[in-house]
Formats: sequence, C-alpha cells, structure tokens
Amino acid sequence: MRLMKRKLPRLCTDRLVARLLEPHEAGLMVRFRDENRDHLEQWEPLRQPAFFTEGFWEVHLRLTLRDFRDGASVSFVLMSPNEDEVLGVCNYTNIVRGTFQSCHLGYALAEKHEGAGIMFEALSLTNAYMFADQGLHRIMAGYLPHNERSGKLLDRLGFEKEGLARKYLKINGRWEDHVLTSLVNDAY
Repeated sequence: MRLMKRKLPRLCTDRLVARLLEPHEAGLMVRFRDENRDHLEQWEPLRQPAFFTEGFWEVHLRLTLRDFRDGASVSFVLMSPNEDEVLGVCNYTNIVRGTFQSCHLGYALAEKHEGAGIMFEALSLTNAYMFADQGLHRIMAGYLPHNERSGKLLDRLGFEKEGLARKYLKINGRWEDHVLTSLVNDAY
C-alpha cells in the first residue's frame, strides 16, 4: 500500500538530528562513507567502488524515500545539529505488517564519534519513533559475536538475546555468525 502523504520524520536532540536525506544531499553520505570506509569495512558487506559516488547515493536516497512512503523501511541518517555532517545511520528495514508488525535494525557510526553515546541516544529516539509512529511491535537486530561494543549497546537499549544464527550474513566477503536480539514493544 503506497502512503504518499506520509510526513518525513525529523527527530532531534541537543546533539543530533535523525532524518531521511534527500537525493540532492548525496554528497553528505559520500563524505561519511569515504571517511569511514576502512573503519566500517569489517562490519558491513563488501562495497563496490560505485558505493562511494554521488551518483549511487542520489539513486539510493531516492529509493529510501520511496521505501519510506511505501511503508517498507525507515532509513535514518544521523546528522550534526547544524546538519552539515553525517554522524551515522540507523536503518529499519524489512518492515512486515499484518500479524508480525516487525522490522530489522542495522546501524553504523562514524569512527570519530564512537564512545560518546551518540548511537545510544539516536537509537533510543528512533526506536521510540518506530514503536509509537510506525506502530511496530518488534525490532530485531543482529551483531557479530566479537563486536562487543554493539552487543553492549543493544543490551543497554533493552534488546534481549534470542540465539545465534550460523553464517547469517555475508560481511566483508565472508559468511558470518550473528547473535540475534530483539526489542519488543510491550505497550502494543
């Protein structure tokens, strides 16, 4: 079902703005991705050279807007308060409605902002949006077993471990195990 009139979210704290980027803002994503290429490589799929170009991001951002309007995903970009720098991303994808009312969460933070509580702040805000505004019941997130920082973050946010999925996602060219977690909206 296409929801053309759905308003784009804009969530703010003193330290960040979480919103969807428009295609004309592709340069901001290119800068974030290029500056964090080596840092994020160990946690993400292999990236082709085109991934680091404005042309790729113009198309990708157009698709994320369409997916938002279709109710399929919400791809937040975490911006500095003056919105001239991308701090990170948190993507709520594979939204399933009906009796499931759930999605998958993936996130990445710029290396220079690690350890400052930015992602905890952002996910606290965006998880609440996904429950209250999107009406979801469950948010699922997986992390590599050796990514202790991600495991601790999800634990602090209230995600509960549900198991281990063997060779779950292809990360940096290799099938990797993931710890599966979820956060349930008990109010819904």
